[in-house]
Amino acid sequence: MQDPNEDTEWNEILRNFGILPPKEEPKDEIEEMVLRLQKEAMVKPYEKMTLAQLKEAEDEFDDEDMKAIEIYREKRLQEWKALKKKQKFGELREISGNQYVNEVTNAEKDVWVIIHLYRSSIPMCLLVNQHLSLLARKFPETKFVKAIVNSCIQHYHDNCLPTIFAYKNGQIESKFIGIIECGGINLKLEELEWKLAEVGAIQTDLEENPKKDIVDVMVSSIRNASIYDDTNSSNSDNDDTK
Repeated sequence: MQDPNEDTEWNEILRNFGILPPKEEPKDEIEEMVLRLQKEAMVKPYEKMTLAQLKEAEDEFDDEDMKAIEIYREKRLQEWKALKKKQKFGELREISGNQYVNEVTNAEKDVWVIIHLYRSSIPMCLLVNQHLSLLARKFPETKFVKAIVNSCIQHYHDNCLPTIFAYKNGQIESKFIGIIECGGINLKLEELEWKLAEVGAIQTDLEENPKKDIVDVMVSSIRNASIYDDTNSSNSDNDDTK
């Protein structure tokens, strides 16, 4: 069967007599894309607008658009409220001792509160503050605060610093007291994140303890040392019996 779009003299004659339809012109892909985008923009321009922009542009829409806009506005409002509720905190805040009860013990129901008691003269405390500041941004649904220890507890010993308490509903759910419990002087951000996730204070995306490899190496070294000692002891006993 002959192609009606083929450029032949016979097809041209048939087109002139109206027997064949006009030849289809090849479509410009770029032009098609532009027309499609323009059409989408005309159909639902409000889906790219903020709530404030919707308010300003109300007069430009017809009744049908307004019905769709009201549904869309309500959806955006609910999303915004949910986001604000989730991202309630987002920073490591400094508090004083007289704010402890209100900010920590009497914090909102079911909200986790991480408080770091510190002294700026202790390097490990400064490291923990740096890590907590980053974690506060990553987990804005958890409340992170810090307080100079003397403003909360008088005569608190330096050996107990840093001190991290994890509160929920007015109760201390977990605590890390001193350099060792907090993770050591070489504490990494991911290691502290894992510690807080283990007690339930944050929902981490880490799949395993980042310190696991170090622990495994230490356990392996201890096990090998023990085997070596047992072997030497056994050889020594055999020598004594000869």
